Amino acid sequence: MSAPTGDIGLIGLAVMGQNLILNMNDHGYTVVAYNRTTSKVDEFLANEAKGTKIIGARSIEELVANLKRPRKIILLVKAGAPVDQFIDLLLPHLEKGDLIIDGGNSHYPDTIRRAKELEAKGFLFVGSGVSGGEEGARYGPSLMPGGSPAAWPLIKDIFQSIAAKTKDGEACCDWVGEGGSGHYVKMVHNGIEYGDMQILAEAYQILRDVVGLNHDEMGDVLEEWNKSELDSFLVEITRDILRFKDEKGKPLVESIRDTAGQKGTGKWTAISALDLGTPVTLIGEAVFARCLSAIKEERVEASKVLKGPEGVSFTGDKKAFIEDVRQAVYAAKIISYAQGFMELREAAKEQGWNLNYGAIALMWRGGCIIRSAFLGDITNAYRTQPDLKNLLLDSFFTKAIHKAVPHYRRVVSQAILLGVPVPCLSSALCFFDGYRSATVPANLIQAQRDYFGAHTYELLEKPGTHVHTNWTGRGGRVSSSTYDA
Repeated sequence: MSAPTGDIGLIGLAVMGQNLILNMNDHGYTVVAYNRTTSKVDEFLANEAKGTKIIGARSIEELVANLKRPRKIILLVKAGAPVDQFIDLLLPHLEKGDLIIDGGNSHYPDTIRRAKELEAKGFLFVGSGVSGGEEGARYGPSLMPGGSPAAWPLIKDIFQSIAAKTKDGEACCDWVGEGGSGHYVKMVHNGIEYGDMQILAEAYQILRDVVGLNHDEMGDVLEEWNKSELDSFLVEITRDILRFKDEKGKPLVESIRDTAGQKGTGKWTAISALDLGTPVTLIGEAVFARCLSAIKEERVEASKVLKGPEGVSFTGDKKAFIEDVRQAVYAAKIISYAQGFMELREAAKEQGWNLNYGAIALMWRGGCIIRSAFLGDITNAYRTQPDLKNLLLDSFFTKAIHKAVPHYRRVVSQAILLGVPVPCLSSALCFFDGYRSATVPANLIQAQRDYFGAHTYELLEKPGTHVHTNWTGRGGRVSSSTYDA
């Protein structure tokens, strides 16, 4: 048999898998394609892959036999059990030092487990976030690989060749870190995406219901926003959506049922933040806003009973207020990303990952859903100060938030006075005010906990020393054990 010629294999010929294979082929790599339903392999070779160097495999044995050593195989299959099933099918045919890459949206604890199990058997494992949808997969996704460090030299050239590029030509792909860090970073990316989308949805409702703009006027506003600090993929597509008309000439978006779906990654981000004790409030509110949207029938019923402010309307300068809204969106985005990177930092501490935060921001600058010019400023902040505690403490973002916050306060105040729900905008502003406060009223909460549960408290002049007070004169001297929730 002649020597194998395949540089990398890929299992899973759905849209993402096919486009990633074609992308690798365009960059000069010989890809071996396999799908459990082998008719898909034949269809792919006869159509999209016709005239390319792509090799079709109709069995796991044939896939492995066509790959150069050490073998590299990407799985692009449904997250969960299917990933484990394919790993079990592959292992009998692989040798120590071979590499399996999970490019699906796996939950990071599964990736941690798989990396440990495979490394113990002498194999390499990578869990890689892949963002950008089918177009990104075809022409340049954002790639977030993490797992066995020895795997990075084996895939670096392939991954950085096929990844999206910034305007400066830098690849939107770098090594994230150990274990499940690649999938964790992708999870936080998706959580931030939830936040960005909800912020824009709140701005849309304010522009429509408070300022009174029609959809074409809102499209024009977003056109201008996209020339500012808000230059991003999501602002761009929101502009296009607002301008899009149905066959009757009406804005299509107004005919869409106001119930937002979710696949779980935003929820995972919020749950992980709670587990870490990190105040990622904006993403949490974005997830809850989708949950609230889902109870449509109950909201319709409540709307007939529960009343909001009556006889009040916006009477100010519309042009000035539109600028207030733009600044509010920018400020909320800064706070959201600051919270997201707080969560990454805490997860890295807990898991022992060595994360490069500047590289993570760079990975998100192109190819992915949250891509924006704004991420270049985040990259610069972490390149200048790799140990930066919080994005808000970087001089660029401190200056930006101070400029934007007066506008931000006007928007949130107006929305609340007029009964327009702004869960993400308001929660992020509350986080900002809490974060900048040297003292918060948690002293009262700790006193309450000690009063009813003898949970103790620390005195300002003696931090670390836990004290219990017999508040009523009826309690005993024994206190509860201390713990952090």
